Amino acid sequence: MRVYLAVFALLAAVHCKELFNGRDLVLRIHAESEDQIQILKELERDVDSGLDFWTHAVSTERPVDILVPHSSLNAVKVFLKKNNIPFTVMINNVQELLVREREEMVHNAEMERKSKSFNFAAYHDLETIYSFMDTLVASHSNLISKVNIGRTYENRTMYVLKFSTGGVKKPAIWIDAGIHAREWISHATAVWLADRIATDFMGNRAPVPSILSHMDIFLMIVANPDGYVFTHLSPNPHYRLWRKSRSATSNPKCPGVDLNRNWDAEFGGPGASDDPCAEDYRGPSAQSEIEVKNIVDFIMNHGNFKSFITIHSYMQLLMYPYGYSGTDAPDQPELHDVATSASKALNSWHGTVYKVGSIFHTIKPASGASVDWAYLRGIKYSFAFELRDTGRYGFLLPADQIVSTARETWFALRYIMKYVCDHPY
Repeated sequence: MRVYLAVFALLAAVHCKELFNGRDLVLRIHAESEDQIQILKELERDVDSGLDFWTHAVSTERPVDILVPHSSLNAVKVFLKKNNIPFTVMINNVQELLVREREEMVHNAEMERKSKSFNFAAYHDLETIYSFMDTLVASHSNLISKVNIGRTYENRTMYVLKFSTGGVKKPAIWIDAGIHAREWISHATAVWLADRIATDFMGNRAPVPSILSHMDIFLMIVANPDGYVFTHLSPNPHYRLWRKSRSATSNPKCPGVDLNRNWDAEFGGPGASDDPCAEDYRGPSAQSEIEVKNIVDFIMNHGNFKSFITIHSYMQLLMYPYGYSGTDAPDQPELHDVATSASKALNSWHGTVYKVGSIFHTIKPASGASVDWAYLRGIKYSFAFELRDTGRYGFLLPADQIVSTARETWFALRYIMKYVCDHPY
């Protein structure tokens, strides 16, 4: 196996200058045995292959989605056939989706300028999202404030929206989105959620007024501002599908750290790489990244968070600790019940099906993850969402699915928040 992988790496290297030019595809791989899973895992560890693993080889029950540059397509197909690994084409032209997405954004920006209104059914850049936050705060100054929790590596401000009816350090719920830059549906969903919390409070629609009478809600729409800005630089997949932060690393050619592997929660364990060129590079040390440190300092200084919820995409999952271990968390039965009920609430809107379970068993082993960090710090109700879809579009979910995705997520989220409010500890 290693010999053949070395041959494949050489083939990919020959074409490295052509990466992400032309008709790039996303292949869906269907491993049928443990041996095939191990082959795919070894291929993923080969960071020089030029492949972008959107999902990971965990079990024969879950497919593996890989973005393949056009220049490497033949080599990949030969490799898979050589190892008798079945595959299908999931997205046959990534560039086409990117161009369409960019055109829609340009058109929407022009329409918003003319109408002087915000379109929740569109993707927006960081400047526009921050402007939306300012407008929301100005419209609901008795409820919402914008909190500056620090600066990023590239010196951008990190903002959190605080929803509060008064009081000092009341029990609180934390919600963040966009820690992985390319997961645009998470940012767009968080924008919609911010507006929905405000409008439901003003409209006295249950359960928001009751929740906010007992607890504060802190919502961070963009947890990785530098990475998010980078994804807007070009329709080229190298930029749009960027995952990490933008900090300098020990390898000048490979900037950025996976901010969801950088937390002090079994840092350096399974599911995190020590290679700066890997998508899941953990960083040189726990909480070495200023973006993570800013969030950690804010939460710890507050000291009274009762729930920690992070929003990602894709694969339609609702998960809880642990990510670093297959051992059940002490509160696993309750967390599983809460997540199951929340997923049923989500399903009630459009019939979208979410899988529920621990991070380790549901998606992949992941050490240094934020949900584990929160749980290990005593924040019992810690959950991670992976939003739509299950692979038809992956990270390139069309904008016309934003509102539906956000609305169904809201059904799950409000169930969790109400449960947390009703079960103090």
